Amino acid sequence: MARDSQAALVALNRFGFGARGGASGDFLNAASDPRGFVKAELSRPNGALLEVPGLQSTSALGKAAFDYQFEVQRARDAAAKSATPPAAGEGASPPPEAKGQRRNLSLNSIAMEMAPKEPPAKPPDNATMAPAETMQPNAPKPAPPRSAELNIIQKTFRAEALARLQRAVIADGGFAERLVVFWSNHFCSSAAKGGLAQMWAGSFEREAIRPHVLGRFADMLKAVEQHPAMLFFLDNQQSLGPDSRAGRNRNRGLNENLAREILELHTLGVGGGYSQDDVTALANIITGWTFAGRLGQLGVPGTFVFNANAHQPGAQRVMGKIYDAEGVAQGEAVLRDIARHPSTAKFIAGKFARHFVSDDPPPALVARLSDVFTRTDGDLKALALALVDSDEAWQEPLSKIRSPYEFLIAAGRLLAQIPNNPNLYLGGLRTLGQPLWSPSGPNGFADTNAAWLAPEGMKLRLDISTQIASRLAEGIDPRDLLELSAADTASMETRRTVERAESRQQALALLLMSPEFQRR
Repeated sequence: MARDSQAALVALNRFGFGARGGASGDFLNAASDPRGFVKAELSRPNGALLEVPGLQSTSALGKAAFDYQFEVQRARDAAAKSATPPAAGEGASPPPEAKGQRRNLSLNSIAMEMAPKEPPAKPPDNATMAPAETMQPNAPKPAPPRSAELNIIQKTFRAEALARLQRAVIADGGFAERLVVFWSNHFCSSAAKGGLAQMWAGSFEREAIRPHVLGRFADMLKAVEQHPAMLFFLDNQQSLGPDSRAGRNRNRGLNENLAREILELHTLGVGGGYSQDDVTALANIITGWTFAGRLGQLGVPGTFVFNANAHQPGAQRVMGKIYDAEGVAQGEAVLRDIARHPSTAKFIAGKFARHFVSDDPPPALVARLSDVFTRTDGDLKALALALVDSDEAWQEPLSKIRSPYEFLIAAGRLLAQIPNNPNLYLGGLRTLGQPLWSPSGPNGFADTNAAWLAPEGMKLRLDISTQIASRLAEGIDPRDLLELSAADTASMETRRTVERAESRQQALALLLMSPEFQRR
């Protein structure tokens, strides 16, 4: 029984979000067939998709943003005109914006317009997960007042967050959701970029990540790099080929942000064999990769489009290969090739093993995962199955600390608290340094113990555990929760600590801070 219990703990914590409370029977189910328990989620068709009524597409959200900004500008133009009327007889001409239909607006001006001007609200003191208000995910059409505009951004973000949180808390084991979290952080954008990025944070994950977590890496790579959220986050809509028509007319040139992160963070990795010349060549190749604006002159507003007028003409050399094809196909060919590059296989395998197994994963495991990635042409389901089938994944000690997101989701699951107020989670995540979909840079949130084991961070976890316990401990026996979450794998020290607590609230807080709960 001890061996089965230990394997059950690995199945639930290393591969999932921990056992659910109530009558779920997760620990017993995992103990009976640990590997089968984990693999079960991978066999469900479309099991990683998240389709919730009321959640809108990226294009619909983009159109709402563009339309709102246009209405705001029209109102400002009208106010400025009425405030400074021309003198009698002068016959002043109307401003350019008032002459017929307004030109397509700058996407950068939209972003600046929608970026909040006030600092973010302080997280609620009780950053716990007790149910409160019920979210209404159907966001109303933006109205001209700025308060309404911020309201639609916030409501959209909260509705997307709520859908993600609920899925993670109710999932049987959570392996599929853990894969979503891993790939979303690998190909991260950041809602902190501004209002448009905040509105697109959830739709980016739903559209570019979730459909491919059990598919092919090359397909996910293409979906990510052509998604408006990624193009906006890394400023590719600003990038113009120096010799393109737009580049010559506007005296502007390349922006290498997206090209650099594709090579350094998304595929080959640092030391993967690329050079600065490769970055520049790839940046030239993906000029013209943008998204349609309000007028939809190039396509449906808020969708990926190729702007030939911004594209750098001519062949380019990337990683020693000449790419002659022009247009969008030139960039797609590069993505296909680097998705299959040996450096990409090694980089992805190492990062995958580091996330799920240990900060210093066994080299033999990394090599095996790299080989699977290569042999299967980047089949991510095969990669996940190879991880579950590896002995190392079950034998390595549970030494990794849960990230703030994993910690709060695990607490919600154990306490059987299905979220209906995302603000409580969002506040806790901000407090703990992992605001949802908002890493500080394109490398995403750190995935090592050093990032989350700092004394101040653990003190904040204790504070939040205490707040959770103060709200939810009544009617709960923490000793029963310890059995549900760890059974006979719980150490005698943890058992004595929980049993000797002065109150149920203290016992629950200590349980949430125990090694059995904090580590995976």
